[in-house]
Amino acid sequence: MVQEQPVVEGALAADLPALVQILAEDEVGGKGDAWTNDLAPGYRAAFEAILANPDHRVIVARHEGRVLGFVHLYFLRGLPSHGRLKVVLNSVFVAAAARGMGVGARLVAAAEAIARQGGATEVTLTSGKKRVDAHRFYRNLGYEQRHEGFGKALAGQ
Repeated sequence: MVQEQPVVEGALAADLPALVQILAEDEVGGKGDAWTNDLAPGYRAAFEAILANPDHRVIVARHEGRVLGFVHLYFLRGLPSHGRLKVVLNSVFVAAAARGMGVGARLVAAAEAIARQGGATEVTLTSGKKRVDAHRFYRNLGYEQRHEGFGKALAGQ
């Protein structure tokens, strides 16, 4: 049980196995994530590419050296809305043992602060339809459902 507030800071390469472990705990939308010798190079390449892009950030909530959750966010400027800058929360995940302790809210608040500091005027995110608890969490933080999302797997991938 977390007694004091976790520290929210930028993720380190050494955090990668813990991030993947948190993904592996995802019972609702899990995609078979696991930290194995075969899969580790792909995770490392993705993490390095994310960190090399100045528009992307991965932040973690850490308590006593243990990663409790993370957010991957990125800045996006598009033509809609007069070219305004927004931040997309690409991933918000909290370790199963740390859920309900305010870790997710702390991470989202930190992501929103990064968005404001970077000049963004909006934060958006998508969440799988089966993530009913996550939807309630986002609504409690003031997010409203505005869109219907679509996805398509590409052949051979």
